[in-house]
Amino acid sequence: MIHEVITIHTDGGCSGNPGPGAWAWVLEQGGKVTERSGFCPVTTNNRMELTAVIDALTFAEGLASSTGGKPCVINLHTDSRYVQQGISSWIKKWVKNNWLTANREPVKNQDLWKNLLALDASLKVTWHWVRGHVGNELNEACDALVQQEIKKNRP
Repeated sequence: MIHEVITIHTDGGCSGNPGPGAWAWVLEQGGKVTERSGFCPVTTNNRMELTAVIDALTFAEGLASSTGGKPCVINLHTDSRYVQQGISSWIKKWVKNNWLTANREPVKNQDLWKNLLALDASLKVTWHWVRGHVGNELNEACDALVQQEIKKNRP
């Protein structure tokens, strides 16, 4: 069976941590490029990284449901080890330990992780970590969108 391929790049960031932050993603599907970004007045870098991924996958989920039953493969690229390792490895232990870390502390950003876990379970996502700020065109595009959002919305 032929799979529709969706490629997503995401980024999130803050000016100060915590501080004003933003998230962004760029999605490629069938030669079409879609991008989106958003702002949060007080947040953390990790929350923005997660928000970018969640928003992108929510959008992709809508695309996947409109393909007439044709399965989609999503290649998601993030420069956040926190996101990539969290969803690929750590989350299994967090769920098993009732959302507690190895130090028996509550998992930070649990609300977002639960949302991401549900999206990951409903989609066929392959997670890729990319080094940030080394010339990866779409990672740099996401970073530029993040910086624009922060600059545009900063008081």
